[in-house]
Amino acid sequence: MKEIMVTLGSIEAVKEFVALTNSYPFEIDLVSGRYAVDAKSIMGIFSLDLSKALKLVAHADDDEIEPFLEKAKKFAV
Repeated sequence: MKEIMVTLGSIEAVKEFVALTNSYPFEIDLVSGRYAVDAKSIMGIFSLDLSKALKLVAHADDDEIEPFLEKAKKFAV
């Protein structure tokens, strides 16, 4: 499991982020305060407060997560 902080400041960024997360088979969550949503769900993401940084939690082995984290750095805080 790995955690990084991300920001999704535009509709285009959310669309690109969801496309990225859906291309990986492991579970990925976004956490904002006490709310956690599936990072592969565009509707779930839009239910969060996108004006703040979100905690991304990827649930997989380190060797599986590294390629995803390289691409997700684009959204990192």
